[in-house]
Amino acid sequence: MRFIFVRHYKTLNNASHKIMGWGDAPRVKEWESDLAFVDKQLRESGVPIDVVYSSFLERARQTAMYYARRRGILIIHDMPALNEVNYGSLYGKRKRWVAEHFPKYKTDPDFVHPEGESFRQMQHRSVNFLLSLEKKHRNQTVLVVVHAGVIRGVICHFLGLDLADHLKQKVSHRYIGEFRVENGVCCYYDELGKPSAFVKTGAVRVPFEAPRKGGQAAAQGPVPVERLPGELSGETTHRGRSGSSRTAVLGAGRGTFLKAQD
Repeated sequence: MRFIFVRHYKTLNNASHKIMGWGDAPRVKEWESDLAFVDKQLRESGVPIDVVYSSFLERARQTAMYYARRRGILIIHDMPALNEVNYGSLYGKRKRWVAEHFPKYKTDPDFVHPEGESFRQMQHRSVNFLLSLEKKHRNQTVLVVVHAGVIRGVICHFLGLDLADHLKQKVSHRYIGEFRVENGVCCYYDELGKPSAFVKTGAVRVPFEAPRKGGQAAAQGPVPVERLPGELSGETTHRGRSGSSRTAVLGAGRGTFLKAQD
């Protein structure tokens, strides 16, 4: 399975260095320039997109719709399991203030934010959900529109990096990460857009190729996961304009339809 990870459009909170988490904020005026850059890079790299997933948060869902519409994809799968870390009551506060009053912020991946969750919990739920997609999309390319925290957690998991050492690595809104996964193991990683700080600092060298045994990547079990309240699993089938059936995989989320004229 091939994952293509991108980040959502830039919001006013991102621009003013305020905490986001499970809250949302309006887009900046120049929001579309980053998405147009990513879209162009994907096309020039010859990356075909078969299916689109996003977090359940509006900034990721709207970004996913942007890319899906341009490829004639009628459904995105918006999943709470792919949400950014839940910062709880810290939403909207300036990051500098949070770092001063909560020293474990961005230093301890197991620190649980007030009324929220830890980076480790976020990593576990997102990675486990992604691993669950391998059988369903084994020979497909899956576009995943998420958040900087999720991307850091995914990179650390699949490339064997310590999450505690990389909580502050910058991930641009022009980031494009390609992961090829076999049997739950990342056998290839590259960055097709603006390089992340993982690459700039030398923590990751791209393209990364994992050693293979007997022509296949070694099997790897799921990481421990703590389920969120109300987290469900199941499937529902929707019909697009053509009348052909399309299946959306649901957590606590839903398959979101895209109108062809939008």
